[in-house]
Amino acid sequence: MKEPPSPAQARGRRAEERAAIWLGARGLKLLARNVRCKGGEVDLICLERGALLFIEVRLRTNLCHGNAAESISTAKRRRIILAARWWLAGAGSAYQGRPCRFDAILFDGDDAETAAPHWIRGAFEAG
Repeated sequence: MKEPPSPAQARGRRAEERAAIWLGARGLKLLARNVRCKGGEVDLICLERGALLFIEVRLRTNLCHGNAAESISTAKRRRIILAARWWLAGAGSAYQGRPCRFDAILFDGDDAETAAPHWIRGAFEAG
């Protein structure tokens, strides 16, 4: 039997849902969420004016170990890129050849669960 999510996992899921709604209100089309493969995961995959966006959502309420942007490590970037390539080779094959971008939606600080997100377009490169 599957265990219920931890409080941190539940907060993360709420942040992903808020990000999806926020991006949708800005005209982005949500194509997939929580795409997982062996060794990788990408939170949201969206389409913005023909460009494919692979989006990492991060929430940090306690900033003593750095902010949300700083928590996207090199290893985390590799896992996102791996999952993006895996998705493009399978379920997202219809989107191959489109321009791609890796973005981040960040929620930081004491009011992270209620504040508007910070959107970093082109947060990192696949190369």
